[in-house]
Amino acid sequence: MNNPILVRLATPEDAESLARLNYEFNGVLMDMHTIQETLVSSNELVALGVSGDTPVGFACGQYFKSVCYRELYGEITEMYVSENARRSGCATSLLSFLEAELRARGVKEIKLITGANNEAAIATYTKNDYTKQEHAVLSKKL
Repeated sequence: MNNPILVRLATPEDAESLARLNYEFNGVLMDMHTIQETLVSSNELVALGVSGDTPVGFACGQYFKSVCYRELYGEITEMYVSENARRSGCATSLLSFLEAELRARGVKEIKLITGANNEAAIATYTKNDYTKQEHAVLSKKL
């Protein structure tokens, strides 16, 4: 990978690339119309990493206001970098970009969750000044 990674907010025109990257990431094939609608109508920020003309990674962030806290809080919910773009600084660039976008919206703290055994992701996050917390994560299908 010789081209520098440029990061920008994803637009509805990026739906096809996001569908491909998401399928590589989690095996879920999202239709382009749903991606386009979500990009224009949700509180989600999607950063897209591009090398040359090719999208090679993405990260998703959201921000929330709660009646329980004074400050907005942010969450990075997903991040994926294609195999051929790893170790190029793409993940760090995606994180930095989302952090700046969230900060500009008034977010003071960002949380994220990753797999306890996902050592590569944990190393990336700790390299970027995220610290491990002791929380239990539970889920329930509805």
